[in-house]
Formats: sequence, structure tokens, C-alpha cells
Amino acid sequence: MSCPECGGEQLSIPVPAELREYLRGDAPGVAVCRTCLAMRPTDDPPAETPDLTTLSDAIPSNPEAALPVVLLVGLLDSLAVNRAEITALLERAERAGTDPLLVVDRLADSFGADAHVDLASRRRQLEQLL
Repeated sequence: MSCPECGGEQLSIPVPAELREYLRGDAPGVAVCRTCLAMRPTDDPPAETPDLTTLSDAIPSNPEAALPVVLLVGLLDSLAVNRAEITALLERAERAGTDPLLVVDRLADSFGADAHVDLASRRRQLEQLL
């Protein structure tokens, strides 16, 4: 499956029931592009969560923090619409021992203009949310 945004390869990820409330729609998983980090719902995720650090070494190795961060980045295309979900995911990542703003900084450095949104700009906006 290729990314509709950039044509890149996507990583399919199952989303546990307790995190699905932060997604658009009711799909049991998401597909995240390895090239631009765009996120799309998927109805056919794998049974097990893959190693999310394969997306980037900026992704936390702790699965309790990694998935909220990945979902957060996928929702950054519409900060105003997804504000409540983004705020909740920021808090989840922090409770799991990760600085999500630092992760977004590192992803901005890694992906630059290839990212589906301007991560550096969104990072500044996220800081204002907090």
C-alpha cells in the first residue's frame, strides 16, 4: 500500500481500543507513511504492533509513548480540528516518560520538507497549546 500524499511506503499499525477515540472514523488501525508521516485509517492492520522506531529513530522506543506520538504527528495536519485529541495524546506521551515536543523537533529535523506538514511550525503551535 502506498501513501496517497507522496507515494511512499506505509507502515500499518493496529490501534488499541483505548486510543481509537483519538482517531478520525472507527478503523481499527492506521497506516503511516515512512516518507512523509501522513496517517490514514486502515481496516486491515496487523495483529501485533510493529517496531515504530522503524519510522524514525526520533520515535521513542517505549511503546507506551511511541504510539501516542505517532498518532499525534498524524493529526497535526489540522491542529484546530484535532486540538482535543492532540492535547490528550501529548499528555499520554508525557505520562509515558517522553517529551513529545522534543520528538516533534527531531522529526522536523529528520523529515524536513518531506513531512506532510511543516513540523517545525506545528511544534511552535503545540507549545502554545500547552
